[in-house]
Amino acid sequence: MIKAILIFNNHGKPRLIRFYQYFAEDMQQQIIRETFHLVSKRDDNVCNFLEGGSLIGGSDYKLIYRHYATLYFVFCVDSSESELGILDLIQVFVETLDKCFENVCELDLIFHMDKVHYILQEVVMGGMVLETNMNEIVAQVEVQNRMEKSEVSVQCQPVAELISG
Repeated sequence: MIKAILIFNNHGKPRLIRFYQYFAEDMQQQIIRETFHLVSKRDDNVCNFLEGGSLIGGSDYKLIYRHYATLYFVFCVDSSESELGILDLIQVFVETLDKCFENVCELDLIFHMDKVHYILQEVVMGGMVLETNMNEIVAQVEVQNRMEKSEVSVQCQPVAELISG
């Protein structure tokens, strides 16, 4: 099961944090700091799996990560998850973000947080993987975008039209 998904930049600033296991707020902050410290000090040419830090379960948990440009995508999982499967899931998530934002960057995660969370919920919910087909995820995001646009157009109609219609 996925216990947490953390995305932070090269300086350790969190850009997306999703815990699927309860941790108090101060413990979450410590986990984020410890995870960044563990992942950021590793060379780019070493394995992308490592034991979870002391705060998030130790050897029972694994941190699986990918470093893309200025962002670290880190999934904390228990021993029931496949490391290669999670690496593939990270790749699907990043490619989906890339399709939805056309060359996703750190600013997209900052200024479109609601859309990023929606995409993540299409992939993972409650710590369980829901969908790995990128085309299906993108199709659902497009449906959501159309629904939002139709709601905005209804909200922007003049009041007289709404009353008479």
